[in-house]
Amino acid sequence: MTCETSFCCESPRARRLPLGLVWLRRDLRLHDHAALSAALRACDRVALAFVFDRDILDALLQRGLQADRRVEFILAAVEEIDAILRERGAALIVRHASAREAIPALAAALGAQAVFCGRDDEPQARERDAAVERALQRDGRALHTVKEHTIFERDEVLTAQGKPYSVFTPYRTAWLARYAAQPQHPWEGELSAGRLASLPAALRHALPTLAELGFAPTNLRELKLPLGASGARELVGDFLRRIDDYDQARDFPARKGPSYLSVHLRFGTVSVRELAAMAWARQQAGSEGARVWLSELVWRDFYFQILFHHPQVVHGAFKPVYDRIQWRNDPAQFAAWCEGRTGYPLVDAAMRQIKQTGYMHNRLRMVVASFLTKDLGIDWRWGERYFADHLNDFDLAANNGGWQWAASSGCDAQPYFRIFNPVAQSEKFDARGDFIRRYLPELAQLSSKDIHAPWKAPTALLQAAGVRLGENYPAPIVRHDLARAETLERYSVMKAQ
Repeated sequence: MTCETSFCCESPRARRLPLGLVWLRRDLRLHDHAALSAALRACDRVALAFVFDRDILDALLQRGLQADRRVEFILAAVEEIDAILRERGAALIVRHASAREAIPALAAALGAQAVFCGRDDEPQARERDAAVERALQRDGRALHTVKEHTIFERDEVLTAQGKPYSVFTPYRTAWLARYAAQPQHPWEGELSAGRLASLPAALRHALPTLAELGFAPTNLRELKLPLGASGARELVGDFLRRIDDYDQARDFPARKGPSYLSVHLRFGTVSVRELAAMAWARQQAGSEGARVWLSELVWRDFYFQILFHHPQVVHGAFKPVYDRIQWRNDPAQFAAWCEGRTGYPLVDAAMRQIKQTGYMHNRLRMVVASFLTKDLGIDWRWGERYFADHLNDFDLAANNGGWQWAASSGCDAQPYFRIFNPVAQSEKFDARGDFIRRYLPELAQLSSKDIHAPWKAPTALLQAAGVRLGENYPAPIVRHDLARAETLERYSVMKAQ
């Protein structure tokens, strides 16, 4: 039987198990590791495994994503964990297979009585885990899942009526109150060599290479993104020196304002419990930046619990009435958006950023999502899928929540007439045009005034700057004022139906 609240062998009188298998998933580190901690409390010895799940990776390859930075990121984290375990006389068991088959097989080969892992509430993950649990039970073994990548999950933060929240602000208020009463302390134990199981020779395989996984090298290392848990620690240390200014710096894409920890949070090379404790302590000391950043961690939990309670959002609108919207869905305009050819410099620079780096600044995610859904009238699911394929930090819950927020179809109190003006956003958050120049060098010679809307600049200034609209930089593919009016009409008609 799956244990989903607290591990059933925590009692001092509970019978300890000889061997437990820890299945690493989105928790690619060895410190403050909930599943590892549970296994060490319950078992005399532990073995650790990671599966490059073909049910996931093969789907990426089928979509033409042979060069996927996320696979490289994961491989680097796995290599680091394996190196640490080898220093302690063990090794990480790594397989390239279907996880639903590989994990029960590994448990049997090891003679492990139980498998321990962090919970994952994505619908496909829940179905996979149910299949693994059934296979283990048929063999007399157990699957124990623990809370890992959230502070509060599922039903831990509910309304006074015992129902899940659907609006963020009251959820955050309740979340903060619960955290104040019940802070989540990181696990402080150490994985000693004496607690690691010795592996049979048949299980000691060399780690797969990127090519053996079917993937090609990317520019991940050229981007100088610190990798693995050691890289996460480096970024945490850097951000801790800047966190007090986060509330002022976070919205400006040309400034070093964000934490840049999102991909590490996604794959668990950093502990969300450690980050929340860090932010909470700084907030209690009066840091406004830490207060705002802690709110970002609350957003993560909020979207995870939305996905758990409302799994239908994966395919449809949180508010079903918005599934009646008649989208324009122009393939040529969608291609222009994907390729950074809309004629709106901030939108185009952001889309080039994600293509070149796999990262997009959070403010720009809102801008480009609003532009796709409200200026171009394209279904939010098209943009959601594009982000899912290209973001290093793609997380189904947050990505879905963000896109539905932009499309006004999600769990948000704001009405549908929230429409970002891409020029106003550019002038406010990239006033000097530094971010635009970084990704649109063809506009680099324009002034800080003209770079936000080149089509408004006098012809002589465009010529002097080497800008030829329609040739080396496109004219706008849509007029924002007309598109806004059309969107308001589209949503009004839908609401009236």
